Amino acid sequence: MPRFVVHEHIARRAGLHYDLRIEVNGVLKDWAFRKPLPEDVNVKRFGVAQPDHDLSWLDFEGEIEDGYGAGIIKIWDRGSCDLIEKTDKSMTLEFYGNKLRGSYMLLKFKDGWLLFKVRT
Repeated sequence: MPRFVVHEHIARRAGLHYDLRIEVNGVLKDWAFRKPLPEDVNVKRFGVAQPDHDLSWLDFEGEIEDGYGAGIIKIWDRGSCDLIEKTDKSMTLEFYGNKLRGSYMLLKFKDGWLLFKVRT
């Protein structure tokens, strides 16, 4: 079963944000969100796709010393997920984490992605 992690990232340049990383085909697909990810239905978050990350990021916590992402990273949530459906413009996932639990959808827009919880 694919895994996921959400990092709370306090970056020196970008400030506080949340990185959702989902295991897909041996890498972590990555989206950055300005606010904590929705734990309830009817809450939506806008995010921007980021470069893929290595699977070692599933367990990473600590400080990045240099570069654009320099700053402190803590695990906000993690667990496993089922990829229910994937197209070029959407993903439907079932999350089994401590905070993210239930069915979620990621929808692609012109300049980013919208994440929301569909049901518990």
